[in-house]
Amino acid sequence: MAKVIGLTGGIGSGKSRVAEAFAALGVPCYIADNEAKNIMVENAEVKKKITALFGEKAYVNTALNRAFISGVVFNDPDKLAALNGIVHPAVGQHFSHWLSLQTSPYVIKEVAILFETGGHAYVDKSLLITAPKELRIQRVMERDGCTKEDILARMANQWEDAERIALADFVLHNDDWSTTAQQIQLLHSRFLALED
Repeated sequence: MAKVIGLTGGIGSGKSRVAEAFAALGVPCYIADNEAKNIMVENAEVKKKITALFGEKAYVNTALNRAFISGVVFNDPDKLAALNGIVHPAVGQHFSHWLSLQTSPYVIKEVAILFETGGHAYVDKSLLITAPKELRIQRVMERDGCTKEDILARMANQWEDAERIALADFVLHNDDWSTTAQQIQLLHSRFLALED
């Protein structure tokens, strides 16, 4: 069975770009957020539970009504916890099946909130991507076209890097891509050499 490297980091840290760099090295990458979005649309059981939780407005035609659901859960921690209680187990099952099909020495599982959900207990090693706060804000403003206030509000709901660093097996500072790319090569060698 392939080793699982849990890749995580705060908003704007560059998780996706780092995952893409590992993928370019031939490492299978499972992007949990993308898979969760697919599952919320394609899994009939999950759709039924989400509709029961949020009502008929949860879906428009067959598409998930993200704006509506985001608006509800942003102000209601209980609804967010209930949504996670529906989606996370389904993603976990999907990942287990995906993992069983992999033949490489290790895989990357990119998860936005690995430590916050206790998910680091279920990976072989954790890799935290960090970057200075101002750089992260700049990246997200450019990527999503949102305001600094929006991003700070989202950051306020996430753990601080110091909390994550305390739990991470490896930390990759992603403020200069040429250095980051070199670090990814080194980490790749280390992950390939992980013993059972």
